[in-house]
Amino acid sequence: MSNDDSRSRGRLVPAVAVGLLFAIMAMTVLSADFGEVAAFPADASIVHNIGYALFNLAEYELGSVPSEGFLAAFLIAAVALDVAVDGAVYLAKREEDGSIVSAMGEALTDGGREGGER
Repeated sequence: MSNDDSRSRGRLVPAVAVGLLFAIMAMTVLSADFGEVAAFPADASIVHNIGYALFNLAEYELGSVPSEGFLAAFLIAAVALDVAVDGAVYLAKREEDGSIVSAMGEALTDGGREGGER
């Protein structure tokens, strides 16, 4: 058995797994019932209704388009996750000789060997 045969077999299993996953997801989406399509009223201001949904004011019947009151919580969670990612990137840096260097600055891309020799 040559080296090329083992490489093609090593690629065949993930390819089959991806194909099966795609088929399962396609069958799930095609068999789902999404209900009837609802349109916005012709005289409704969508911009005003987004503002009412942001602060959950639609329950006071200020908005003419029904909505859920989770928009502010979603935006707060998005900002918190953005701050967490920014903090993780900042903490991933390290100092060498008083200068800040990226954590990936000296990544060895040849399998971990100095000089690139095999």
